[in-house]
Amino acid sequence: MNLQATALLWQAERRPAVVVEVAAHRGSVPRETGTRMLVSAREAVGTIGGGHLELQAIERARRALKGEPLPPSQHLPLGPALGQCCGGAVTLHYTMLAQVRPALWDAPAPRFSLQLYGAGHVGRAIVELLSAMACRVQWIDEREEEFPREPSAAHIERVCVEPVEAEVDVAPPGAFFLVLTHSHDLDLRITEAILKRGDFAFCGLIGSKTKRTRFLHRFEQRGIAPETLARLTCPIGIAGIGGKEPEVIAVAVVAQLLQESERLAARPAMTHSAADGTDNERQRGHDPRPGQTLRERT
Repeated sequence: MNLQATALLWQAERRPAVVVEVAAHRGSVPRETGTRMLVSAREAVGTIGGGHLELQAIERARRALKGEPLPPSQHLPLGPALGQCCGGAVTLHYTMLAQVRPALWDAPAPRFSLQLYGAGHVGRAIVELLSAMACRVQWIDEREEEFPREPSAAHIERVCVEPVEAEVDVAPPGAFFLVLTHSHDLDLRITEAILKRGDFAFCGLIGSKTKRTRFLHRFEQRGIAPETLARLTCPIGIAGIGGKEPEVIAVAVVAQLLQESERLAARPAMTHSAADGTDNERQRGHDPRPGQTLRERT
């Protein structure tokens, strides 16, 4: 559950809490302006950067929950005031949760829009990591029973559909794709659809170098251009992380997605549709609103 959802839940429960927000920052700081955390008597959700800064903010918030007046703001040079080596300064605002409107908080811009094919062990491990990150995910599988019983985060949409490869058409231009289904034939069909579309920012296929070679040979026979084939990532995951456990693979793959999103963000000529494909999706007739429930398509 993200911070906004937690704040709304705590308000509904009438739980006393304080919102601590980085209202301004200067120089090198752990977290930037707009970052928030929630502090109750026993819990602290979110982070303004950790260290002595966060510890002091939590203590001040909890004193307020016991009746001490809240300062409207607190300006802190991190070095002189807290002994932190960041060198910058932050201004913190403290507000009782009952006095704020979390529904109006701006959501962080998504790092990427991802179609993830496959609800097996690796797919579930990847989704678990992405649940706490700013991104938009369509999690797609033809087997409804493979999705976990627990609902996914609001930004992760489950799609149960046949034929699975037809979903490629509704992804926004510049989307990321991960293909890791239970079937090599299905992997082949999905990956072919992505490559033929061609406007992807990242296309990752789970498998070995041998699988890559075999798939590329088939794609060449089907007329896919060599420059497009060169953009296929297989195996997936950043180099140097060994292990075949789903959780280990997931860490390597999510790190690769983050690396790629940072690389693309540094290119000023790149379209921003990978991060915010709402308009493109509307033009394609796709409803971009996230949901907790499984959505079936026929």
